[in-house]
Amino acid sequence: MDFSDTPEEAAFRAEVRAFLEANAEPKSETRTVYPVSYGSLDMLPLAREWQRKKAEAGLVGLSWPKQYGGRALPQIYQVIFDQEQSNYLVPHSVFDIGLGMCIPTMMTFATEEQKTRFVGPAVRGEEIWCQLFSEPAAGSDVAALQTRSVKDGDDWVINGQKIWTSGAHFSDWGVLVTRSDPSLPKHKGLTFFFLNMKSPGITIKPIRQISDSSNFNEVFFTDVRIPDAQRLGAVGDGWKVAVATLMNERLAVGESREPNFADLFRLCRQLELEDGPALRNALIRDKLADWYVQQQGMRFTRFRTMTALSRGQTPGPESSMLKIVNANKRQAIARFGSELLEMTGSLVDPGLSPLKAVMQQALLDAPGTRIGGGTEEILRTVIAERVLGMPAEIRVDKDIPFKDLAKQ
Repeated sequence: MDFSDTPEEAAFRAEVRAFLEANAEPKSETRTVYPVSYGSLDMLPLAREWQRKKAEAGLVGLSWPKQYGGRALPQIYQVIFDQEQSNYLVPHSVFDIGLGMCIPTMMTFATEEQKTRFVGPAVRGEEIWCQLFSEPAAGSDVAALQTRSVKDGDDWVINGQKIWTSGAHFSDWGVLVTRSDPSLPKHKGLTFFFLNMKSPGITIKPIRQISDSSNFNEVFFTDVRIPDAQRLGAVGDGWKVAVATLMNERLAVGESREPNFADLFRLCRQLELEDGPALRNALIRDKLADWYVQQQGMRFTRFRTMTALSRGQTPGPESSMLKIVNANKRQAIARFGSELLEMTGSLVDPGLSPLKAVMQQALLDAPGTRIGGGTEEILRTVIAERVLGMPAEIRVDKDIPFKDLAKQ
């Protein structure tokens, strides 16, 4: 692994630091979390303004072609930007799904006219995208989806339901995978579209979470009409397009989120227990040491990805490994930190609890991070089959028409 920036990368890092210093507040001992939560609609104007500033500075879509607002730089430059931005208090991005998954899929499968129409507004923060994949009976097994698309002249008529759709309630556009031919096996007979989220027949119902936020939604489709011109890929080739979208998602799910080791260490420096300062407690020090080792392991594993990107190579299975470790570590740290706070650990009001209640909020939110972006079971299977070379799981439904699966 090579931990050093090339001269070009170092110059870009300096450019990013100058931009951030001029436009954002650095994190500090007392301010580590942006004060407005992701699920709040108050976040939208703040996120749009921050996205606009980044776009004007040429710091969005860094690896994309220049004609689409990018700079045609290697992917490592996006990693460098994300590294530097993580040191500042900035709005949580409502554009990650669009820019990280939907727009790359559009750039691969859409027409040139459609790319010209949609990429620019997404880059500038003028339009927000969501991804409509999961269903009540098709979560990790996305290919089991039942939402139907039926051809009617130049349109497709969509009926069905999606669930756990992040940001659907404030999105302008979405990408959608449907079943167009149930007579074929489940991975076949799928067709992929993009659609306006304000289309007649779409009903969006936010899901109230235990953390009191509503980031996720149920989305119902009742005779929704989508022009065939908004189909991505060939009819029946929707699984290929969906896999391309999911591969873009895998690059982001391993990123660390608060609370991490530094947050817990900061909390332990502040706490006084019955037997003295928390940092002098042997059990707490043992726990801190374990999580520090995990975090360093994740850090150096991420360096492997960065080294591959810097050399223009495709990263390996690191993102799946990082996602498994980070999701569990985050949940464990949040639980331990909340327990250390004793009675205060039941307070979720940022104004009443240490570290703006980051431990309590994460304790409620963290279990979802072990599911979103690929469940641990799915990612462990990926590692087992593609890294360790173990035999693939037996699929008894491989050649059975989807319409007959319920009869098995």
